[in-house]
Amino acid sequence: MIPDPVLNVKSALIAAGAEDTVRIFEDKVPTAAAAASALGCDVAAITNSLIFELDGQPLLILASGVAKVDTALVAAQLGTGKIRRATSEFVLVHTGQEVGGVAPVGHPEKLRTILDTSLQEHPLLWAGAGDHNSMFSINYEELARITSAEPLQVR
Repeated sequence: MIPDPVLNVKSALIAAGAEDTVRIFEDKVPTAAAAASALGCDVAAITNSLIFELDGQPLLILASGVAKVDTALVAAQLGTGKIRRATSEFVLVHTGQEVGGVAPVGHPEKLRTILDTSLQEHPLLWAGAGDHNSMFSINYEELARITSAEPLQVR
């Protein structure tokens, strides 16, 4: 049985006109390193979906698996106040997904999204698909399109 958050991601991909490339793994892949190992790809090609809080609202930053997001840099580029790491409860409320399994899509409401420009270096990206056991593949341009993400340098 496929968990509801993963079904939501699959539905969101199809609704956006993207291919449903969701893969479900027997073992959990809650980190970029674990996912890269399971997929046989570079950790930098893993797209982490990181939820931050900006003025009480969620901000989704899609960052390379090797990136440590510089929230001050992102805030300066956006011309906003301080960006804070969200609590796991905040993440669950705004995405319907648990930390470690958050996908770029499939949330209850559209989230403001930033896309790490360094991800352009990879012809194929992998992103979480709603839980700790699933991932989907996509290219940079398609990911930008389906998330309406704003491309930014995040580190």
